[in-house]
Amino acid sequence: MEVGNQSVVVGFVLLGLSDQPKLEKTFFVFILLMYLVILLGNGVLILVTILDSHLHTPMYFFLGNLSFLDICYTTSSIPLVLDGFLTPRKTISFSGCAMQMFLSFAMGATECVLLGVMAFDRYVAICNPLRYPVVMSKAVYVPMAISSWVAGGANSLVQISLAVQLPFCGDNVINHFTCEILAVLKLACADISINVISMGVANVIFLGVPVLFISVSYVFIIVTILRIPSAEGRKKAFSTCSAHLTVVVIFYGTILFMYAKPKSKDPLGADKQDLSDKLISLFYGVLTPMLNPIIYSLRNKHVKVAVKTLVSQKCFA
Repeated sequence: MEVGNQSVVVGFVLLGLSDQPKLEKTFFVFILLMYLVILLGNGVLILVTILDSHLHTPMYFFLGNLSFLDICYTTSSIPLVLDGFLTPRKTISFSGCAMQMFLSFAMGATECVLLGVMAFDRYVAICNPLRYPVVMSKAVYVPMAISSWVAGGANSLVQISLAVQLPFCGDNVINHFTCEILAVLKLACADISINVISMGVANVIFLGVPVLFISVSYVFIIVTILRIPSAEGRKKAFSTCSAHLTVVVIFYGTILFMYAKPKSKDPLGADKQDLSDKLISLFYGVLTPMLNPIIYSLRNKHVKVAVKTLVSQKCFA
């Protein structure tokens, strides 16, 4: 498309819930409360994994990384969403939009890899417990965590670099709360087939491969647990990976629900569908990070003891 006679977009307008002003204040309160729970819950988990020497193990090191990642992921978008609920005209600069896309995309890809790494940690702990200290030594699990961050950041850099090179002209209204990359690509006045192919490959690598890896790991884990003769032993073994498995089911289950949901063919229902898609995406971005520390706190006695110790020390200090 020729863009010579059209104005080049230097910023975007975020539509959000502009057509539903009564909902904006209600959702502002809900999202703010959820965001505060995310900061508090994940912040406490990070503190206990650092301060409690009993939690200086690969499992809790990965958990601390996951909590920090969830804080970064939500902070990259939620403040923008909250500001949008209170601002009549929600605008964001082109560079600000690119940075927000990069951070959210990087955190999402990193979490996919990190959950796969955590599945491997549980596999070794349950299926090869005698070799666990050697296989999951500090010289191994620290680079594994770093690699998760590097892989997520590199993938995001590729995707966002391709996106910002596109010409944007004419319509600059993003029908979303944030600079969601698919919503931004729809505004490009050029062929986006390379972007679509690149994102498809990235989805296979960062969604498909970790899911397959986690599934295979848990097949071996379940088979090993079922071979344990005592019921108490089976219960103890399963409890060490139940929190991670719960988080994986919620994380990937929500993604599958978002993208496998059938699209309405009724033009009259398009607006309602757009609204529901935006709200599902919004709550997905805060629900999983909010539930993660709750799940690990409720289903892990070591974390519960560490949290109680930390709280008691602060209360009586």
